[in-house]
Amino acid sequence: MFLARVEGSVVATKKDPALSGRKLLLLRPQLVDDKDPSRFRPGSNTIVAVDSVGAGIGEMVLFCQGSSARLAPNLKDAPVDAVIVGIVDSVDVLGKQIFSSNSKGA
Repeated sequence: MFLARVEGSVVATKKDPALSGRKLLLLRPQLVDDKDPSRFRPGSNTIVAVDSVGAGIGEMVLFCQGSSARLAPNLKDAPVDAVIVGIVDSVDVLGKQIFSSNSKGA
C-alpha cells in the first residue's frame, strides 16, 4: 500500500463497462522526506485510482496498485491498476506525528 493526497477527479463518459458508476480520483503519492522525516514530499507522478471508500479532494488516502487493486470489492473483473482502500487519520514517523486529518497538515 502507498500514501497519496487526492488532488482532483477524473471524468470519463466512455470507458470499459466494468468501470461504469465508479468514481475516479487523481492522486499524488506522498513520500516521507528522507532529508527531513518530519514531513512529506510529493511524488513526481500522478495516478488515477478507483475510489472504493468515499474519499474526497484534499484527503490523505491509502491506495494499492497492480493485482492487489483487483482484490477490492467488486473489482475482480475490472481493468483496474490502482484503488483507494482507506482514508488516513494520522501518520507517525519515528515517534512523531507528521500528518493528522484534523489539521490537514503535512
